[in-house]
Amino acid sequence: MAPAPKRLPARERILDTACELFYAHGIHAVGVDRLIAESGVAKATLYKQFPSKDDVVAAYLRRMDDSWRRQLRSAALAAGDDPRDQLFGLFVALEAAAREGTLGCAFINAVAEYAPGSTAHAITVEHKRAVRDWVRDLAAAAGAADPDTLAFQLTLLIDGTLAATRVERADAAAEAAKRTARDLLAAACPETG
Repeated sequence: MAPAPKRLPARERILDTACELFYAHGIHAVGVDRLIAESGVAKATLYKQFPSKDDVVAAYLRRMDDSWRRQLRSAALAAGDDPRDQLFGLFVALEAAAREGTLGCAFINAVAEYAPGSTAHAITVEHKRAVRDWVRDLAAAAGAADPDTLAFQLTLLIDGTLAATRVERADAAAEAAKRTARDLLAAACPETG
């Protein structure tokens, strides 16, 4: 008889469930009772791991931050060693994600549900700032005359593309973003040699 598969610890089950449900349905649309039922934990267990729903939301956003930043870095590295190629690689990856189906940006979706000053809003601001800082560093390494402006433009393009996938054909939005990114990079970081 094969051993039963190991069950994830309760905290991980709750967080996995929260990530799936919050991203698919929205944070406010998913109640604590549904989190409990779908993660297969007792109410006391949920509250032992996360004293409030806000704590679950914060953990969800931090996990999404880690996941998204890892995906961006992976896409950049997959594009090669040239920082200019790495910046363009972000949009190639965005196009691939659109083909697979996306429900938009978890952070834009979350911040639409929370007021400034809330924990969810603060985590979103922190996430967006960290991504933009990283893109700015790549833009500087790519030789952009104004890396701050290029980073702002590229991250707005990423966010806009992710938001558009909620209402437009995701593949068309991603393809348009890729073409726009190519133009922005050509203007801001002319190839030398």
